[in-house]
Amino acid sequence: MKHTRHQLDLNMQRRQFLGQAGVSAGALALNSLLADESLEAAPTASALAFPKRAHFAPRAKNVIFLFMAGAPSQLDLFEPKPEMKALHGEPVPGSFLEGLDDALIRGSARIFASPRSFRQYGESGMHFSDFIPNIAECAEKLCMVRSVHTDISNHHPAQLFMNCGVPRFGLPSMGSWISYGLGSESQNLPGFIVMLSRNGSGDLGGPALWDSAFLPAMHRGVTLRNSGDPILHLKNPGGVTTQLKSKRLNSIVRLNELRFKKQMDPEIQQRIAAYEMAFRMQVAAPELLDFKDESRTTLQQYGIDDETSSAFGTNCLLARRMVERGVRFVQLYHYTWDDHAALNKKLKENCDMTQKGVGALINDLDQRGLLDETLVVWGGEFGRTPMNEVRRGINAGNEGRDHHPFAFTMLMAGGGIKRDFVYGKTDDIGYSPIENPVHVHDIQATMLHCLGLDHEQLTYHYRGRDFRLTDVAGNVLHDILT
Repeated sequence: MKHTRHQLDLNMQRRQFLGQAGVSAGALALNSLLADESLEAAPTASALAFPKRAHFAPRAKNVIFLFMAGAPSQLDLFEPKPEMKALHGEPVPGSFLEGLDDALIRGSARIFASPRSFRQYGESGMHFSDFIPNIAECAEKLCMVRSVHTDISNHHPAQLFMNCGVPRFGLPSMGSWISYGLGSESQNLPGFIVMLSRNGSGDLGGPALWDSAFLPAMHRGVTLRNSGDPILHLKNPGGVTTQLKSKRLNSIVRLNELRFKKQMDPEIQQRIAAYEMAFRMQVAAPELLDFKDESRTTLQQYGIDDETSSAFGTNCLLARRMVERGVRFVQLYHYTWDDHAALNKKLKENCDMTQKGVGALINDLDQRGLLDETLVVWGGEFGRTPMNEVRRGINAGNEGRDHHPFAFTMLMAGGGIKRDFVYGKTDDIGYSPIENPVHVHDIQATMLHCLGLDHEQLTYHYRGRDFRLTDVAGNVLHDILT
């Protein structure tokens, strides 16, 4: 359909009127909000990433969260439960299932005692299985929380619950909340970085786990690729010099600044900050990713020369280098630990891929004097059942475990957490906590507390209500703090 010049002019006038009217209404609303919050002007783009004051004196400056997506079996790594040996192959005793209305568990599920061997480490006597000797050697630096429980038993909602505080999409992730609350100490790298390693296709909730949602976009986790160049487009294309690219960036920033003065849209400042960060990363990232200044011994400790452990070990070493350079929150995902069958085989594969890097990271941070100011957390979205996974059949040697939200283990180290300390206890088969139960919101509240943030005060007003990471719950675990 053809339009006359007069019709096009009328359409353009309508668009201009609606656009300007929308800008005016938006500017009035923004000015009102700024006045309500006693802010005289929006911050400059470069100031958006500056470190911010914590609510109180922090114990930690940075976080490295080692997220084992798919849920590793606590019963085969940290909870030996010798009482299960006598019950192996028997129905679950009714005393453990009081109040549980589940015909499958009551009818056909059989106790599956772990075939692993365990040793005790440290003065606390915490247990580790033979699959994770490198992590076990760090026992004197670790706090083992054995009584964690969650509300969700499906992977993606449970991963959202652990990372975002709610089991649904559209809420900011933990790293985004921390970046928003504290800013970044690095002017050349993002404040929140995510790295992925995997053991085949698996159950990972994807970018929603590190999204900023309604928080400013600069607080979203920046993902480093696990194959090829970790960060795309670091090098200038042919014929483009750094000076030329700098001039182009300056022109874009000036145009965005003019647009911001006209519209007062804070997202424009986020765009400016993103362009500036991308340019600075061109200088900082190559140095970050270059291991030439690392000793041969360090590379071997992280397992970087070992084909099995190289991917995760590399990410662990990068995580240490990132916190050295001021990155506030680093999150490593390894997936999948979802062993419904062939648990003995698959669990060893995942442990071989990851446990060397975990052990090296904790020891390396400690030796460099960084562990006291870096909070390291290891864990998945839930645990595994004390029973064999009956849906796959009962085949000796091919046993697996189902999802178990009622009790699982997480490890914490550094950043104000007690060393060589075991917290919480489960019943004789590891089905439920019987001492010091710890909810996921308690873990989140404690992590924020270590960073000097009050989880009840770290809020963001959106769509008529205040949101926070811990929703309307959560208690700081003061018993595990130094």
